[in-house]
Amino acid sequence: MALEFPQIDPIIFSIGPLSVRWYGLMYLIGFAFAMWFANRQANKSGSGWTKDEVSDLLFYGMLGVILGGRIGYVLFYQFSYFIENPLYLFRIDQGGMSFHGGTLGVITAIAIFAYKRKKSLLQVGDFVAPLVPVGLLAGRIGNFINGELWGRTTDVPWAMVFPTGGPLARHPSQLYEAFFEGLVLFVILLWFIKRPRPAGSVSGLFLLGYGVFRFCIEYFRQPDAQLGLFADFISMGQILSLPMIIGGLGLLIWAYKQPLSKTAAKA
Repeated sequence: MALEFPQIDPIIFSIGPLSVRWYGLMYLIGFAFAMWFANRQANKSGSGWTKDEVSDLLFYGMLGVILGGRIGYVLFYQFSYFIENPLYLFRIDQGGMSFHGGTLGVITAIAIFAYKRKKSLLQVGDFVAPLVPVGLLAGRIGNFINGELWGRTTDVPWAMVFPTGGPLARHPSQLYEAFFEGLVLFVILLWFIKRPRPAGSVSGLFLLGYGVFRFCIEYFRQPDAQLGLFADFISMGQILSLPMIIGGLGLLIWAYKQPLSKTAAKA
């Protein structure tokens, strides 16, 4: 026996040729939360941030997510197809975004923003890190509504038969990711920034937390069909998460060997 997958139309409503989809709405929810939380942090006394800086940062970050996410997906998961069809990079209508690629895009955007605004790269990274998990939560719920990125076959009581996943019951791994990479990671970061922390430590904790959660959940998520498991053991998602785990842990250790910064993140 398996739970019945909720039949939710991925399109909320249509007006002529324009369709509003749940997945797009989830992206908007994530961005709206990031805007609200960032302005909330900037409004605090001694934050070192202005509303104009927040607006510019979110614009840079949005470009980083979109460009990095798309380029990362094509290079990490569809490289062979891309070599044969280079224009596939621009076929965003066919879907395909990579969180790891989006992370690299955001890091690049943060570096450009920090340079232009003459801010510390670590200071900007620490400001951005708590904004991300709620967007992840919303995005994974969007994946679930779309019935995509489902998990491996299982007989657990909460297994589901997904419309595009064949007749076998599977882990609802999108919800696992929404809970751990989204809600749990946000709560951890929210607790962490309640006190002033060394510069770089919030960014390090985010990288470490996401990397660990993603690496573990990959054992329940169906590997990408075009890649499978490398050496029948490890998925591409796990390979890409390892540098995040190592880098995040290293950044945390380094940060706590430095004197406490006056601009350290605090709630």
